[in-house]
Amino acid sequence: MAATDFEPFSAETLRRVAEPLRRIFAPVAIGLEHVPREGAVLLAGNHTLYGLIDIPMLGIEILNGTGRMVRGLGDHNHFAVPIWRDVLARLGAVRGTRENCAALFRRGEAVLVFPGGGREVMKRKGERYQLVWKERVGFARLAIEHGVPIVPFASVGVDDMFEIVVDAVDLLRSPVGDLLRALGITEAPWFRGGEVVPPIARGRGPIGLPRFERQYFLFGPPIETLRWSGRHADAKACLALRREVSQAIEMQIADLLVVQAADPERYPVQRLLRRIAARLGA
Repeated sequence: MAATDFEPFSAETLRRVAEPLRRIFAPVAIGLEHVPREGAVLLAGNHTLYGLIDIPMLGIEILNGTGRMVRGLGDHNHFAVPIWRDVLARLGAVRGTRENCAALFRRGEAVLVFPGGGREVMKRKGERYQLVWKERVGFARLAIEHGVPIVPFASVGVDDMFEIVVDAVDLLRSPVGDLLRALGITEAPWFRGGEVVPPIARGRGPIGLPRFERQYFLFGPPIETLRWSGRHADAKACLALRREVSQAIEMQIADLLVVQAADPERYPVQRLLRRIAARLGA
């Protein structure tokens, strides 16, 4: 597939994948009125552990709430895996390159990006709902270059489903890490210092199964980028925009954690009992 040769995808494909999950996780989306109904826009937010649940839930909530399909920018490692890359393409994901992002903006599409990328997915102990962006400013540079607004969003729920038992640091300090170094794997460019090493986690539910948590999303007001017009090569401008977006997301995460703690229907059993009570009282 060429750099900007995107696979077609449809709402029906997304619904087939996401609706069964939606019935389990009962997502709550707040602030969808901030997502423009047309025109190029970049949605930037925090990635949750493993990154397998937040993406389809985000996609279906945005589709149901705005009528828009979003294109996710995926980490290069995803597109190196046969079959899996085809699944991602069917769901609208594209390889996260500058060329692909620019082409999507020119087409007036809604683009979804997780600036933390694969590293933020492969969380380590103590990184629950933390942004792990390091010095990445690529998303800010592209938004400034194309004059595209950024809608910051927060995602809460998945990180409460699991508890990390062994992370990349633990693994590299273990005999497994010694073996990887002996085989030269740790020096491979794709290894990225352990960024791509998934943590070993157990569920917080019964007998170590994942605890089914309601998913919460909060979309903030668009952050305009036209004030930095022509300054996409200016590191200070890109860092300033990056800082503004990250601070907005961190505040939104904090707000969502408050919403989550006060939700009487946070867990499936609570929703079931309230439904039964409502029917008995009818």
